[in-house]
Amino acid sequence: MRIPPFAFRLLYRLRRVYWRIAKPTTHGVKVLIIHPVDTGRVLLVRHSYGNQSLWSLPGGGYEPTRETPEQAARRECTEELGIESESCALLLEEHLTSFEGKQGYQKVVRLHAISDDLAPNGEIAEARWVAVDLADLPGTPAVSTWVHTALKAYAKS
Repeated sequence: MRIPPFAFRLLYRLRRVYWRIAKPTTHGVKVLIIHPVDTGRVLLVRHSYGNQSLWSLPGGGYEPTRETPEQAARRECTEELGIESESCALLLEEHLTSFEGKQGYQKVVRLHAISDDLAPNGEIAEARWVAVDLADLPGTPAVSTWVHTALKAYAKS
């Protein structure tokens, strides 16, 4: 069953209210997905909720008692984009955040896609393979700081 984009927007708003009240500790992953043939290309997304004009990395939350950041990264890519990746993942960065009233442990993981075929779900407004210099994004795009962080770490790896 495909969840419509408006449902993601509603859940996003409810989650933000909850974070401000409960101030939970969360764990999340952001995934730098490398093109299967051209390692100079990565996958960026625009979500259907939050700042919908912002190009970002796919990802999401996870429970560290149930899965590793690498497993969560692979799961999120399959759920959000219908994309399969190689089983080996590399943890590029770890960050502690205090965004929106919550304390978050954010991991940035690198995966290599097996195929460049995409089947985005309702959470993704647009997905696009782009050059690592971001030159082929249309216009003057807004790009998440997570993208820049991941690309710097990727260049060093």
